[in-house]
Parts: sequence; C-alpha cells; structure tokens
Amino acid sequence: KVKERWRERRRERERERQRQKKEWERKREKEREQVRECKGREGKRASKRV
Repeated sequence: KVKERWRERRRERERERQRQKKEWERKREKEREQVRECKGREGKRASKRV
C-alpha cells in the first residue's frame, strides 16, 4: 500500500515537471522571437545567450 501511494506521488511529480517544462519552452520561444525582431549586434548577442 505504501509503495503504491509513493508511486502515485512520483507520477504526479513527473506530470507536474512535464507541465512546467512545456511552459518554460513556450516562454523561451516567445523570448527568442522578440530577440529575432530586434536586429543588430545586440540582438545576436542576446539570442546566443538565450
């Protein structure tokens, strides 16, 4: 019983991590698009850092 409960909790944590990862990817994509819009040496440097 305890093991099953632990497994369930672990699965929940994995799901949460996946959801956070997706949100993080979406944020990075938005930032990358903004960097692409602002051209010039500064923009390139920013895109490399991100």
